[in-house]
Amino acid sequence: MVRAAVADDGTANPATASAVAEHTSAAEDLAADGRWEDAYHHLRAAVRILHGRPGAADELDRLRREHAEAREQSRRDSLTSTYNRRYLDERLVALLDDPACRGTVGVCVALVDVDHFKQVNDTYGHRFGDRVLQRIVGELGSGLPDGAFCARYGGEEFALVMPGCDLTAAVRTCEAARTRIDHHPWPELDEHLRVTVSIGVAHSTAPRTDVERLVGEADSLLYAAKNSGRNAVAFRDERAGHVRLAGPAGRRRAIAQPMKTG
Repeated sequence: MVRAAVADDGTANPATASAVAEHTSAAEDLAADGRWEDAYHHLRAAVRILHGRPGAADELDRLRREHAEAREQSRRDSLTSTYNRRYLDERLVALLDDPACRGTVGVCVALVDVDHFKQVNDTYGHRFGDRVLQRIVGELGSGLPDGAFCARYGGEEFALVMPGCDLTAAVRTCEAARTRIDHHPWPELDEHLRVTVSIGVAHSTAPRTDVERLVGEADSLLYAAKNSGRNAVAFRDERAGHVRLAGPAGRRRAIAQPMKTG
């Protein structure tokens, strides 16, 4: 619990201590309920109250550590523990504004959708479906390059963000993830279960590309992968401008050609 806050003259300040105690108590209750974002706001308020007060250094350090933990948890999806949509949006804005992510390398964004996931929920129930999503997140995150991250985009959709990664490397990463999911030991959950994903990979090198346009292109390519038979990775050939499928799918399937976003 909170130790005594100290006033500027070195004496105990009951009002400050009470305010800090209220915020930290509220943060503890909210964190226990999994409401990490609300807990983070209360801890931040407590840190502001204590900041710069002599004698409060130990308490301030503790609150800052808890503040950092709550902030991190507020960025996480409660089901899969991967990053959430809020973090995805904030990070993409920062990356697209970063000069280091411009030029020929740029930023790649892939949208991943679980094929026929409604059938999984309808057949086995939503709790079973949750376990499937958790395993998919594990496979998506296991082969990401340095600096990349996975985030839950919504429902059974996930985003892979790969800064400093050219399109060829990003497609290779996504095709490897698709293969891992296809070959995952799903019969451990049910002998009749098989799960696959479709992925659309978009690439940006322009200094003023906005988040909506980049994600929209990835979404368009995702549906190209689905319309071409699912269990595939779709990307746009940057030289020819047409959509291709990665790996074996590209050699044996007709490919739907969506309109280019923007």
